[in-house]
Amino acid sequence: MLSRVVIIAAGGTGSRLNANLPKQYMLLNSKPVLMHTIQAFENHVDKIVVAIHADMVDYWNELCQENQFNIPHELVLGGKTRFQSIRNAINYLETRFPDFFFNEDSTIAIHDAARPLVDSDLIEKSFALAFEGKSNVLANKSTNSIRIGSINENDAVDRDTVWQIQTPQTFPAQVLLEAYQQLELPTFTDDASVVEKIGYSIHLIESSHKNLKLTFPEDFEIAKLYLNTK
Repeated sequence: MLSRVVIIAAGGTGSRLNANLPKQYMLLNSKPVLMHTIQAFENHVDKIVVAIHADMVDYWNELCQENQFNIPHELVLGGKTRFQSIRNAINYLETRFPDFFFNEDSTIAIHDAARPLVDSDLIEKSFALAFEGKSNVLANKSTNSIRIGSINENDAVDRDTVWQIQTPQTFPAQVLLEAYQQLELPTFTDDASVVEKIGYSIHLIESSHKNLKLTFPEDFEIAKLYLNTK
């Protein structure tokens, strides 16, 4: 019986000949980033579901063959937005494993494909909180001074009250199912904002700066340093 599932959001598209290939398919220590991300969850969940753009399915399967990558995972076609991609993955789970959502102990983590360095203990903490019924996200306190507003009009805020949000974001399965029955709104910038909209509070787990999202070339260099010092 399923009790822990991770949905990995990997919906970006691109061409193998295009310099703008999504970060999750770029190499990190000779292996695509997405493979590192899947591997991070391998020993923590009962099922791994990857929401992937339809145009990238064949390319991903080729990468798996070339790298002899055999960690079990299931592909779900993503949508035009992150919200639609996660909803597609939830619908897939509901269709294939309907009993999963009737089990009050079932939990779902949602994780960015481009965050391959998440610590095992943080994954465990997030699932443990969700098992207790607490929707939660990984986050770091801001180390920078923060101002809110426009270029011309802005105000300083206490940086100790500012958190930079990461993933995984982990929820009781029934809560996430309910949340993703809503209509999509522009204010849904992550999964926590979707769940919060229907009245659930969000708990923060203080995370590690190692759990960076690979966005810029220098991020890959930092990630290599972390991997090489494991």
